[in-house]
Amino acid sequence: MAAPSAAMRKKLQRKFRLRGFTLKVDALEEAAAFLDRFPDAEDDALDLLLDELDKEPLKSSILDRDAVRRVVSLLVEAEEAVDAASPAATSARSALRVVDSFVVPRFHYDPIKKVFYEHTGRLAIHGEAGDKAALYRDRYQVLLQRLARDKYFSRPAFETVMAENDSCEITSIQSLIGCIGRRWIMGVISQLEEWQFYLEDLTGAVPIDLANAKITSGFFVENTVIVAEGGLLSNGIFQVNTCGFPPLEDREASLSLLMGFDFFGGGVIPTEETLRLSSLENKAVNDMFVILSDVWLDNSETMEKLGVVLDGYESVEVVPSLFVLMGNFCSQPCNLAFNSFEELRLQFGKLGEMIAARTRLKEHSRFLFIPGPDDAGPSKALPRCALPKYLIEELQKHIPNAIFVSNPCRVKFYTQEIVFFRQDLLYRMRRSCLIPPTTEETSDPFEHLVATITHQSHLCPLPLTVQPIIWNYDHCLRLYPTPHTIVLADKSEQKAFKYTGITCFNPGSFANDSTFAAYRPCTKEVELSALES
Repeated sequence: MAAPSAAMRKKLQRKFRLRGFTLKVDALEEAAAFLDRFPDAEDDALDLLLDELDKEPLKSSILDRDAVRRVVSLLVEAEEAVDAASPAATSARSALRVVDSFVVPRFHYDPIKKVFYEHTGRLAIHGEAGDKAALYRDRYQVLLQRLARDKYFSRPAFETVMAENDSCEITSIQSLIGCIGRRWIMGVISQLEEWQFYLEDLTGAVPIDLANAKITSGFFVENTVIVAEGGLLSNGIFQVNTCGFPPLEDREASLSLLMGFDFFGGGVIPTEETLRLSSLENKAVNDMFVILSDVWLDNSETMEKLGVVLDGYESVEVVPSLFVLMGNFCSQPCNLAFNSFEELRLQFGKLGEMIAARTRLKEHSRFLFIPGPDDAGPSKALPRCALPKYLIEELQKHIPNAIFVSNPCRVKFYTQEIVFFRQDLLYRMRRSCLIPPTTEETSDPFEHLVATITHQSHLCPLPLTVQPIIWNYDHCLRLYPTPHTIVLADKSEQKAFKYTGITCFNPGSFANDSTFAAYRPCTKEVELSALES
């Protein structure tokens, strides 16, 4: 058994001390060995161990190896008993949970109490004027409360600790009046007057000059929240010297402050269940997701290529557990000029026949369908609802367990959170850029896109005039706390990029480039694939 690291020792000693326990060296090693069984859920495992120790009739608060081992053995036996009792039921019930955007719970942040609370009322699709204001306010407050915990932007405990020039404390825009010298402000980039951009926070707005600003990676578009450093000029314009997006926060740090709220959707999982699912996730080495975007059902060449892909996976030893087919499902936009819905319905039926002909895939794989930006639906606004029932009825006759969900949608695989989004986002973000992206860290547009959406904690931070969003459902596009994996299906070139521990990839356009992706959730590995032409 490897000796625990210094950081692990310190963490264990601190946590046990908070519960009134003192650990002997051999007890500490036993506790560390237990946590090694749950690399993705160490904190939950530690809390569970401490909870069980609290229930034990201990003779002393000084714990030795035997006291810790006794509790560890009970926990391990309970986990193995559950695994042995119903592995098939566990797989079917717990392994894969698909969350439609329209059932994701909404939370508001209370800046006075510094806590989140869940919205309990009904959410109207057609909102009122106040709902649009709430959209921007909620986005801003989520990022502001995250920034307030960052050590570089929080107020010093003692005024003498940090000189004024070294302080990065955020100044409200209302407080800029009369201030001289360098200041840090945070706000939303807005165009309140033609060709004049402002930075807005909850207290006011100030015109900004970005002409000579040094920027970080990402696409700086209208509607994004930025942190800017500079000074207020005599003409009332804030001269920006440097600016960037609010810094990211570690996922575990965010979760520890959410008091068990379910931001992702799919329900709150108890600590014991989280540990069990984490263990099962680590054992699920054969599970694989196959993701295809732009599956044009009305294009014979695309359907032939899809047949090749399905045949290939039908013949492997372990078939993929999930196929994700994303739109567009038609080569022509399904707009008011489109009049071939009956034909498209039959083409979905043919797709069902094609899948049903591969018996192993039909029996052992799940099929998830996500609409694209030009597919049939009530509007172009995000989030988009699932494909209309009329179109998919023929397919469901052949594949009764097919899943049809919104765009974007969320999938929970055991404890892993995955977000799927089909939108031609890269092109539109580049077109809407106010400043050419910096090339200091990277010149790859996809990496700039990933940096933008993760730091903004939002899938689509474009102006509402460029991409409409249903005001009351903007929270469905939020990426807070950060998920483990984000799939950004786009018609641009396929890419994969790991950013601050978040796996992001674009499977490419299957109809145009014959590209798709395979994802292994156990290891978070992405295999970018393509058919030979």
